[in-house]
Amino acid sequence: MPHQGFPRCFRLLNAGDYRYVFEQADLKVHGKGMMALARWNTVGHPRLGLVVSKKNVKLAVDRNRFKRLVRESVRLRQDQLPAVDIVVLARRGVQDMDNDVLHRQLHGMWKRLRRDTQAANEPPTGSIRNT
Repeated sequence: MPHQGFPRCFRLLNAGDYRYVFEQADLKVHGKGMMALARWNTVGHPRLGLVVSKKNVKLAVDRNRFKRLVRESVRLRQDQLPAVDIVVLARRGVQDMDNDVLHRQLHGMWKRLRRDTQAANEPPTGSIRNT
């Protein structure tokens, strides 16, 4: 059985990686109960970071479920997503959604992200981070 983990190279690992996306996001995609910010990178594949605060999602079990579903969604679609650093932020109400609704929301967000990156066609010069 092949390894189906989510390796470190597909994750935003430190505060600098998150700051890079938050300072000047090239793309924003909204879904019910969540939002994704994205910024071009040069590593050749998408990288994911998650922000799920206790203020917005009270129970740890709900925070962990959300993170697990988002990671799995990106892992399964990593070959379809553009080379961007993505930060997904959970909003209030996401804990009330069941897994099917979350999957549909994420699928729609990734479709919009692909569409928006194709419309942009090319990353803006000077805004790409090499990591």
